[in-house]
Amino acid sequence: MSVPLTLLGLLDRAPSHGYDLKRHYDTLFGNDKPLSFGQVYASLGRLTRDGLIESRAEPGDGPDRKSYAITDAGHGQVAEWLGEPVEPAPHLQTVLFVKVVLALLLDRDAAGYLDLQRRTHLARMRELTEIKRTGGPAELLLADYGLFHLEADLRWIDLTTARLGTLAETVRIAETGKNA
Repeated sequence: MSVPLTLLGLLDRAPSHGYDLKRHYDTLFGNDKPLSFGQVYASLGRLTRDGLIESRAEPGDGPDRKSYAITDAGHGQVAEWLGEPVEPAPHLQTVLFVKVVLALLLDRDAAGYLDLQRRTHLARMRELTEIKRTGGPAELLLADYGLFHLEADLRWIDLTTARLGTLAETVRIAETGKNA
């Protein structure tokens, strides 16, 4: 997720303080990973530098407070970003695949690795199912998204387990450069 563009989108609604932007981000998008204040203010600094927002000092009795407002260029950037589809995963190579191939190359237990990965995925699916049971509408949709991806991974793990012999032969041929 693009933190700067998400913060810019939140500012498209109304000017805000950095603290409030962090709170809104964490409430709406930070279920698993809330933003640090450093990340918020670094992003706001870059957005200001790029002319997408402007900051205004606010007088007060306490520490210096800044309010951030989106510029016309920022409105255009948000509109452009929201109009672009999210690219599907661009690469066919995944860490799961790399680990299976390396396990085969190193004569390690690739099937055991796949079993461990299956158990890890199933444990995460149980966690997400609990979130679906207890969460609100946003948590429900995010949990469903995670579950659908985990289900696809599990299908791939099962298929790869069934094809380990063929993959091992392909890896052996690639390693030796010849057919047996």
